[in-house]
Amino acid sequence: MSRSHTPLDTLLDLARDSRDQAGQALAGEQRTAQQVAEQLTALSGYRQEYAEKLNAAMRDGIDPATMRNYQQFLASLDEALERARRAVAAQEQRVDRTRQQWQQEQRRLSSYDTLAERRAREQQRKEQRREQNVSDDLVTSRLARRPQQGEH
Repeated sequence: MSRSHTPLDTLLDLARDSRDQAGQALAGEQRTAQQVAEQLTALSGYRQEYAEKLNAAMRDGIDPATMRNYQQFLASLDEALERARRAVAAQEQRVDRTRQQWQQEQRRLSSYDTLAERRAREQQRKEQRREQNVSDDLVTSRLARRPQQGEH
């Protein structure tokens, strides 16, 4: 039995597409968050290495101009680290927003699925009642055609 495409089927298709698109957006934002976090980690490691070089240079003796250059570079690395931390926080907010969007689309799809399941159960009940009526009619007509006991 082929089923016609109902408005609810269209809503289900659209909701599924929206949910899938939101899922793809979420996956992209999560990849970006991972990349931004990795950049922050790398920058932190670089700053740590550079600070260790400065400490070693100070132990070995360093002239004031070189010391100032080290300190200025460390200050610029600190600024870059702060920007990177803000970028990580902003990206985490984007991930949260896209996750909420995906969850909203998933809830909408679930609502439509629930409606479709109810409709299908109702259709099944109607079909069972119709089949039962046909069966009852057949039994009734057979009984009506049977010769009655005592009639000859």
